[in-house]
This record gives sequence, structure tokens and C-alpha cells, in this order.
Amino acid sequence: MSSSVVLLWVPFFFFVSFILASLSAPFLPADNVTLFGDAFFINNSISLTKELNCFSSSSTPTAAAAIAASSSSSSSGVGRALYVHPIRFLDSRTNTPASFSSRFSFSIIPSPLCRFGDGMAFLITSNGGYFSLSDGYLGLPEPLSTQDSFVAIEFDTSFNPSLGDINGNHVGIDVNTIVSFASVDSVSQGIDLKSGKEMTAWIEYRDAEKIIRVWVGNSPVRPPRPLLVAQIDLSRHFKEFMHVGFSASNGPGSAGHIVNRWRFKTFGFIPSAIPMDAAEDGDCFMCAPENSNAKRNPFDLHIGSLEIKEMALGLGGLTAVVLAMIVILIIIFCLIRKKRLGIRRSQEDQSCRIQTAPMRFSLAEINSATMGFNKKRIIGEGASSTVYQGFLPSVGAVAVKRFTQTNRIDYCSDPFTNEFVTVGDCLRHANLVQLIGWCCEGNEFLLIYEYLPNGSLDKVLHKNIKSGSSLTWEQRLNIVLGVASALTYLHEECERQIIHRDVKASNIMLDSEFNAKLGDFGLAEIYEHSSITREATIPAGTMGYLAPEYVCYGVPTEKTDVYSFGVVMLELATGRKPVDDDRSVLLDWVWDLREKGTLMLAADFRLMGRFNRVEMERMLMVGLSCAHPNHKKRPTVKKAARILRGEAPLPTLPARKPTPRPQHSLPEASQRIMDLGGDDENPSLDDAPWMTPRSHFG
Repeated sequence: MSSSVVLLWVPFFFFVSFILASLSAPFLPADNVTLFGDAFFINNSISLTKELNCFSSSSTPTAAAAIAASSSSSSSGVGRALYVHPIRFLDSRTNTPASFSSRFSFSIIPSPLCRFGDGMAFLITSNGGYFSLSDGYLGLPEPLSTQDSFVAIEFDTSFNPSLGDINGNHVGIDVNTIVSFASVDSVSQGIDLKSGKEMTAWIEYRDAEKIIRVWVGNSPVRPPRPLLVAQIDLSRHFKEFMHVGFSASNGPGSAGHIVNRWRFKTFGFIPSAIPMDAAEDGDCFMCAPENSNAKRNPFDLHIGSLEIKEMALGLGGLTAVVLAMIVILIIIFCLIRKKRLGIRRSQEDQSCRIQTAPMRFSLAEINSATMGFNKKRIIGEGASSTVYQGFLPSVGAVAVKRFTQTNRIDYCSDPFTNEFVTVGDCLRHANLVQLIGWCCEGNEFLLIYEYLPNGSLDKVLHKNIKSGSSLTWEQRLNIVLGVASALTYLHEECERQIIHRDVKASNIMLDSEFNAKLGDFGLAEIYEHSSITREATIPAGTMGYLAPEYVCYGVPTEKTDVYSFGVVMLELATGRKPVDDDRSVLLDWVWDLREKGTLMLAADFRLMGRFNRVEMERMLMVGLSCAHPNHKKRPTVKKAARILRGEAPLPTLPARKPTPRPQHSLPEASQRIMDLGGDDENPSLDDAPWMTPRSHFG
């Protein structure tokens, strides 16, 4: 054995001994968390405040007041719980800021006959030794010196207009001040902070994007959409070491602010060591394992910037030593292997996020860019937004998407949030419209996209149906392949699968060289690739592009996008709209020509025969195949593109158009949810357990 190997094993042995010695320590909450003010431990949880009994009589307190502490004069009304060790948020050697992710379960329990307390907050502060135990303000620090800073996610249950509160039941983001710079009405999103029920919150900040996201749910399963999304550069507020924990206050009211479980993780210092998609799990600062009989609140060791979660071992002596050595060797081997094989890809992903992170613009900048949202600058209008052409000196020509104003004063409207979350998460592809920036001020919700001079496909294709075509056959084929590339990316290549739900000609934009870029993600749905269930929604979109099973059952899948893509293909090949002014349906017309053996008569007459007949036949056949009434007969978008390029044989189609018998297109593991029964090829709609009651169409 070489001397270098021996040198590695010597510290490794002492390292194992140190861990085993730590494992013998008792698993007590006090090992993890330091309490301040009114905070106290109760049943392996933390109560941040002392709940007061407001009964004026000698009546017996209810069960809700069982955890209440005495209403003695010693109560300050403010409590905090901070993780016992400071955590590194800034690498002083490289000046690299950390990203972080946290998950915790909490409940706010009211006191009988008392008004609610102020609420609670997840807190990151640079000064763990400074506390203002004055009543109110969630126990957050008073105005700090320039050397100190804090970031808080508040769960506010009181209404204080002087602090800019939108109501008495909201979630907000505070930075160095108790006045939130972004907040959202939680009740409108189905979350009642005053319900007394246990809720789970997820908080994630990714420095590469400069975006913080907050999810809140009534179950341990994270909701598909964040409750609150905001863009801010927190690295300017990070010190090298920060304290992490919770803060709450009762003010003139009373409530128990309970934290039950808590996980936290910083990541980003060593990209290959901590995958981005694994950041949510984090290390257990105070949590209950899956086995309810196991001990709770394990102690976490912090060695440099890495965190090693302690495990309760039922083994002793030599067996424990050998087991620990094997586990640690595996961890070290995996880290080295990941670093060697994955660091280049991680750096490229990091570069992608830095380059594509949307910028925040002020309303004054956007007003100037669009000449005060001048009507002459309008280049597109939809159900929930209007698009303006603008010019920003720092960027150049842009398209500003202005969402419909409402009387609400919370942070973001739903269509805005959905599109921002979908497109802003590093969707980088040559055939997707790129998001440049955003603006949220007052009631204005704005997304700033790259400007595409040739506008939307529908306006170019149907500009003047009686004149000669403005698109050559080569351009049309290139557009179809571009859209196919974009959809393949969304369906198969993204970290999470994205169903667009609104693929149509008006959402396909054309650049200066008539290359296609798919845009408008206002209806998009994001799914984990491993998801086994999908919720039904009220179908939304444009008639003529919607798959029959989606209209009936409201379950969007990649096959519903394939159907819309097929209609777009036929639209480009024929030059006709999906539903013409005389109510004739494009799909029926093309099928009718195929049945008569005259399919090539469907080719756009404005091309005047200037097209490749083999390629035209492929596009018409693939279009019909993608828009097949039975979703099981549709190819994937990737396979459709291969056929269009001549890399695969033409699809086999029946002699006549199949009779539409809509079938659900849930993943196979979910078919038990909507099993129609009977013959799979000929299901009876009468046997369906439910039908979507209504639809929203554009």
C-alpha cells in the first residue's frame, strides 16, 4: 500500500471514530435547536409562542388550548427557534452564494375567545444573538445596522395596513424590513392559515435564477404550482454564515405557532455533489422518520459545507464500525465519480440558468418602451393578455405581454404566475420563444419576451387566402419540424414534462428567417415524469385544435398536444383554417379527400404546385395520424418528425376516418382511476364514471 493511501486512511479512521462517538449522543430537540423568548418544546415539536387562555370565566379550556402556557406577565409574546449552528451561505474564497431549499410542517392554533396572533415566519438572519422581544411584527428584527441582514417568509394572520398588509391571511417575503415586497392572499389559493390544521410549506431559492418560490399545501405532497414566486438577488443580503429558524409573535392576540417537522439544505457550492433535483429532500434538522416508532429529531453534523445526517444504529462494537466505514466509502466513491462524470454538465446547466435568468424591469422602463402601452403598439391580443411591441435600450426590440388587470392587490395573477413559472425555469431551446424579463408593480403583471418580427404563423399563413402564398413549401416544412423539436423537448427532454395544452398557429411565432418558435405557456401544465396520476381540468384552448378525449375528460397529456400538432401540420399543408368561416372542419375535409383517393388535392392551391409531392404526402399522412381520434394510434412527436424527414415509413391509416369514440389517455398506472370497462377499442361512454361538466374555449 502506497504512502498516499495510508495518509488517506489515517484521517478517515479518526473521522469514522468521531461519527460513531456522535451517534451515541441522545436524540434530543435541544441538540438541534436553540430557543429564545416564549418558545418551548412540546411533544417533539416546537411552540414558538405561549398560547393564552382568554376565557373570562372559569370554564374548562377546550382541547385547542391544551398546549397553552400560563398567561403570566413573564410572557413577551415573541418566540424564536434557530438551528444551533450557523450555516454557510457564501463561499468567501470564490464569493459564490448558496441556493437553499427548506420544507417544514406547521400549524397555527387559535386560543379560545382571543383574536389571532400576528403569525410566524421562516427566518434567515446574519445576527443570531440580536433579538427584539417587543410585541408584534412576527418577532422579526427591528431596523438593522448595515452590517446585518435578514430574509423571512411570513405566514401572517393579522391585518396591519400601516405595514402594507393585503389582508389578515397572507404569505409574504420580507427582506431587511417587516414590510413585504411581495405577498399573496393565501385563502384565494385554497390555504387558510387560520384553520388550525397542519400545513406543509416548501421554500426554494436558486441563485442562478435569482428566484424564490414558496409552496404551501394541506398535505405532505407538494402542490404543482407555487403559491408565491418572486425574483430577487438574495446573494446581496447573504453573509458568509447565517442563522436559520423560525420566529413568531402574538401581539395583542393569542395563538400557538407550532413547528412539527423541518428539513433544510444549502446547495450550489459543489454542483456535482448535490444535484439540483435532490435539493428538496435536504437534511433533517427536526423531523419524524417514516417509521413513527423511530426516534425523532436526529442531530446533524456539519463539516465544512457538507452536511451528514446522523443515523440511529442498533448495532454495536466492530459491526457498527465496519458498517459506518462501508457507508462512508460508498458516499466518497459516489461523490468522486459524480464530480468526474458530471461536473461539466453541471457547469453547463449552471451557465444556462445564469444566461437565461429573466431580468426584472421597472414599470417606468416598460411604460417608456411601449410609449405608455400605446394602442398602436399592440401586436397581439388574447383572453387574458395583450402583447405590445416595445424597445428597451439594454435589450433591443421586445414583445411585452400585459396581463389583464384586476382589482386584486396580491403579488401575481394566476395566468401570469403559471406562465412565469413554466417559462422562467430555464426553458432554453431554439424553437421556444425566450423570456427576457418581467415586471410586477401594483396591478400590472408583465412578461417581456424576445421580439419576433414576422409575428404569428396564423397571420402569415392566412393573411390573404386569395393571393399567392407568403410561405414557400420549404419554409412550411421547416416550421413543422421546428415545432416538433420544441414539443419533443417539452415532452421528453425537460427535467419535468411540460404539456403545452394550446398548440395552435397563433401561438407559433416566426423569426426574421421564418423559423418557428412555440410560445404562450399560459395554459401549460408541469408534471414529474414519474407521475402516476393526473388531475382532470376544465378543458381550455381553441376549437379545432382540441383532442376529443381532452374535451370529454379534461385530462391533458402529451397525446393531446400531438393532436393539436397534427392539426397545425394539416393547416400548413392545406393553407386552410381548422374551422373555416363556413363552419367546415379541416380534419373532416382532408379525410374525405383521402377516402376518395384524391388526398393530394388538399395541397394549398396558393403554392401553385411548387412543392415536393413526396414531402407533401408525408405531411398530410402524418397530420392525419397525429390527429387520429384514438389517442393510442397517434405517434409521439419525435416519431412524427422522423417520418417527415423520411427516416421512418409512412403511418398506416384506415381507409375511412374512424368514428370518434373518445377514450381517456391517462398513464397506464392511473387507468384504475378512470377505467371505462368493456372493449378497449370500443369503450362505451355510458359506462364512464364522470364527464367534464363544461369547457372553456377560445
